[in-house]
Amino acid sequence: MTSHDPKLVSAPIVVGVDGTAGDLAVRWAAETAARRKRRLLLVHAVNVAAAAAVFGPYDLFVPPVTTAMRDTGAELLARARELAVSVAPEVEVETESVDGSPGKVLIDRSATAHMTVLGATGTGGTLAHLGSTLIAVASHAAGTVVVVRGANPTATQDASGQPLPVVVGVDGSEYGRAAVEVAFAEAAEREAPLVAVHSWTDLPAEGFFGLPPGIEDRDIQEAAHQLLAEQMAGGREKYPDLEVTTRTYLSGPRKHLREWSERAQLVVTGSRGRGGFRGLLLGSTSNDLVQNAHCPVMVVHPRK
Repeated sequence: MTSHDPKLVSAPIVVGVDGTAGDLAVRWAAETAARRKRRLLLVHAVNVAAAAAVFGPYDLFVPPVTTAMRDTGAELLARARELAVSVAPEVEVETESVDGSPGKVLIDRSATAHMTVLGATGTGGTLAHLGSTLIAVASHAAGTVVVVRGANPTATQDASGQPLPVVVGVDGSEYGRAAVEVAFAEAAEREAPLVAVHSWTDLPAEGFFGLPPGIEDRDIQEAAHQLLAEQMAGGREKYPDLEVTTRTYLSGPRKHLREWSERAQLVVTGSRGRGGFRGLLLGSTSNDLVQNAHCPVMVVHPRK
């Protein structure tokens, strides 16, 4: 993602390091930092408050407890830094250990980050499985958040050597427009085709059981194509040589974007959709993708 804010020109790519799915996230972030000539900031939070709930406040004053927590964090950061340097030796890598809730620490760092990167395990799960940190950061962070998912998240080509596409969900909302802008830039940088996916309604695909997934009503079809044309016009003008494909469906945005993620190198989505309300900081589609996509998911929050 590019920004015209001079404070963000040299902003680092921030990576949350927690020892669970961190290796894939660090590798993805290091490769991205190398392409963009960005610094890499590896952040680990020592959650003393959470430990107090387990050990009790008195036990935290016992040196072995707090020392073990900090030693573990230092080891995780050292290992992550070693991996990042091995992947991208030309990248400046910094580490930071901070006392506090991991979610809050990463949300705070996101305000001055180029992007914030976290790892996720598995190809599906619940909020509890992914953890509160990932959902909190994807919901509340500033700018762009990338959840690194999939068996091979750094893959950029298919088995035949063809570039995997960047896929973006288009819904016409303010957040969707921000996602489209970012998706064009990502595809251009990666020299990858861009696939824009639009579903006419946010209803699940099962809501139209028995009907074909495509749009057969001519009026709806025309309106859907018009919306896509308007949303994509700026990007097409800015990146005239980029290969762009559009796909329209009657319903089921979550289902179709999940399916596209099986053959994409990146899926880009707005943090909230057209049906979102102010209290809903992570829309149903982006929420589903960070839990179930088969490739990295980029959640775009428009910067204030």
